[in-house]
Order: sequence, then structure tokens, then C-alpha cells
Amino acid sequence: MTALTTPLSRLRWTFTDGLTLVGRELGRLRHDPGELVAALIFPAVMVVLFGYVFGSAIQVPGGGDYREYLMPGLFAMVTFSAWLGVMTRMATDASRGVMDRFRSMPVARLAVPFGQTGADLLTGLLMLAIMVVTGLLVGWQPHRGLLPAAQAFLLMIVLRYALSWVGVYVGLAVRNEQVADAMVPLGLPFTMVSNAFVPTGGMPAWLRFLADWNPVSALTAASRELFGNPGAPSGDVAWPLAHPVAAVLLWSAALLAIFVPLSLRAYIRRGRS
Repeated sequence: MTALTTPLSRLRWTFTDGLTLVGRELGRLRHDPGELVAALIFPAVMVVLFGYVFGSAIQVPGGGDYREYLMPGLFAMVTFSAWLGVMTRMATDASRGVMDRFRSMPVARLAVPFGQTGADLLTGLLMLAIMVVTGLLVGWQPHRGLLPAAQAFLLMIVLRYALSWVGVYVGLAVRNEQVADAMVPLGLPFTMVSNAFVPTGGMPAWLRFLADWNPVSALTAASRELFGNPGAPSGDVAWPLAHPVAAVLLWSAALLAIFVPLSLRAYIRRGRS
């Protein structure tokens, strides 16, 4: 076996090509600034809309400022949106023949999905940074210090990366940018049926069960706990809310274990079809 065919060489080749494709995705945003501006304005609009329009009508469990209760939920909402953006970009590249052109080039086969998820991670970090600044301006702040706050943001990054692989697989499965665009609104119920904006205690039992086991709820609860914001779960609650940090890590591990192999197999099979 030559040095070029060793597993280490193939891994290095995939990593290098993946970084190149991350740059390609970021460059595409530079040439289409409207998409980037919309993505960056969206978090700030959500803070203002939910914090000031709905804030006066919602009581925080145990008392406290609603905007401080809200911000962890908005962080979770932006995190969850990862799969939607990746899905749309993957479907667009597939339908326009971009992936076929990549396959005709000496590019590592696995570099394309890795490039998509890596680029999404970088744009997600920028969106989180804008949300942090906006939150600080409207009165939100973490109360437990730098280390717990860093742990909360690390959880968001880990779950976002895991969710981006869901987007890769779905985008390859639909293979059509129009279908992918039509599926984007389907992401809204996942964020709304959670504890991100309102407590789940007032929901019907069946809906509360779905909300309590929603990964958005787990991330929101973990963030509230680590930030020291109001609304952290207490008393007799579902397991994901009683152990939200562990729940987020388990959700992330499960999503990666399921969708990374599915995505890579779908990408390779698409090249053979």
C-alpha cells in the first residue's frame, strides 16, 4: 500500500478538500450578501419581536424578566435552524448539477458534506454572536460566570453541528430546491412546541410530552440553567428537562450516529445513480 492510499492520507485529503469547500460556501455568501444579511438580521428581529411584543403577556414561572427567560429559547431556535439552511443548500447543489461537477474533479468524495456542515458551523457562530450582542442590549445577561456560559454555547455548537447532518441527508433525499424551500416552514413547529417561548405546564398532556422530549426544550433548559436565567426546570419534570445537559449531549450523539452514515451513503449512492 502506497503512502497515497493509507487511511491517514485519505483522511488528510478529505480534511483539506473539506476546508476548501468551506471556503467555497463562505465565498458564495460573499457574492450573495442578501442571504447573509437576512440570516444575521433574523436573530435580532426575533429578540425584539418576542421580547417586546409578547413579553408583557407571558408570565415567567417563578417570576423574573421575560427577556431573560426568552433568550435561551431564541439561542435554541437559531441552533435548530441549522438543518434547514444546510438542507436547502444541499438540495440546490444537487438539482443544479454542482455535485456532479465535484465528482468529475479530484475531490475527496466525503469532502462535500463535510464542507457544508463546516460552513454552517461558522455562520452559526456569527449568528450566535449577533444574538448575544442583541440580548445584552435588551437586558439579558448570564449570571453564573464565564465558564458555565461557555459550556452553554458549546452545547449549542455541538447540537448545531449534529443537526446540520440532518440537513445534509434530507437535502440529498429531496434532490430538489423547490421541495426543500417548501419544507422550511415545517421547522417552525419544532421550535414552537417547546419551552423556548412559553412554559409547557399549560399545554395538553400529549403536547406537553412532545415539548418536554423536544431537543429544543432540552437545549433551552440547559442554557437557562447554565446562564442562571429564570425558568430553569424544577420539581417533577420529564427526564430531558431534569437532566438537560446530558439530554443535549445524547441527542447530539444520536443524531451524529444516525445521520452521518446516512448522509455519506446517500451522497455516494447519488454519484452512482
